[in-house]
Amino acid sequence: MANGLKLSEHEIKSAFTAGPWAEQFPPVLTIDQAAELLQIPKSTLYDWRSRGLLNSCSRRAGKRVRFFRDRLIQQIFNEGLNSND
Repeated sequence: MANGLKLSEHEIKSAFTAGPWAEQFPPVLTIDQAAELLQIPKSTLYDWRSRGLLNSCSRRAGKRVRFFRDRLIQQIFNEGLNSND
């Protein structure tokens, strides 16, 4: 990312070890939880995923999409969104 913000694996994990965030945002997230965590519309997540920008942090489970919380945060904050996945 242009601003140079990089979160360590420890920083990401420690944010979810206890307290309300640990309960609200489990390791595997629904689309609603992922959108709430990132504070963006669900439609944005669907768009990013359809363009292949979240391939490393999301999977389809039947008709549902699930996001791997720590990978999603790392993708957004550390690697940014690019179409080179």
